[in-house]
Amino acid sequence: MKGTPIRGLLPLVILLGLWQLLGDPGSPYFPPPSEWASAVQPLVDNNTLWEAIGATALTFLLGLVLATVIGSAIGTVVGASKSVDRALSPSLEFLRALPAAALVPVAALILGYTTSMKLVVVVLPATWPILLACRTARRSLSPVLLDVPRTLALSRWERVTKILTPALLPAVLLGVRVAAPLALIITLLVEIITRVDGLGAVLGAAQANFLSAQVYGLLAVTGVLGYAVNWVVTRGESAISGRMRPN
Repeated sequence: MKGTPIRGLLPLVILLGLWQLLGDPGSPYFPPPSEWASAVQPLVDNNTLWEAIGATALTFLLGLVLATVIGSAIGTVVGASKSVDRALSPSLEFLRALPAAALVPVAALILGYTTSMKLVVVVLPATWPILLACRTARRSLSPVLLDVPRTLALSRWERVTKILTPALLPAVLLGVRVAAPLALIITLLVEIITRVDGLGAVLGAAQANFLSAQVYGLLAVTGVLGYAVNWVVTRGESAISGRMRPN
């Protein structure tokens, strides 16, 4: 099974190989992959690409961490009380339905074209998978499990760390697995729209100047970054889940 991810990339490799063999280097729309590297090389030489990747990665990581904390906390609180759930559900559903692109003008108006603005727009949509997973998991907890802290006379802190957190951790991990690619996509989207520093801003500038080979090259870099994010999140979830299973 270890070769499954590599086999999964085989159709893409075949497609790129055919594109390279049949593509026209002079095509303004579909330059072959060999032209992509040449077009991206100037961005590597002047460190523009590395700085853009660093800015995107920083926003993505901070956004995912904040989304995890906020989503876990709100989801647990909402799932623990039916009255709170009924009171907040309309507002939560309204916010959940807002597309990320629609938040950009409001966030830019309030915060300006800054990293903080990017972070706000990334955090809100990325929060929902984690929030919903935690709310569902909290609702489904066994009453017997919740009575254990009272039986053992545990403090509130011990109840959270020894009972509630281990019980909800699988739901948090599932939510993070869904939220991570979403956070990366939204980060790139906001950068393309606002041209705030990041990989999306460089990609948007290349598209605006009709540098098609550079656009394809940057898309390839974006794909590699997305694959790396998915691999790390999946491996991390498997490792944590494996350590939680009884031997």
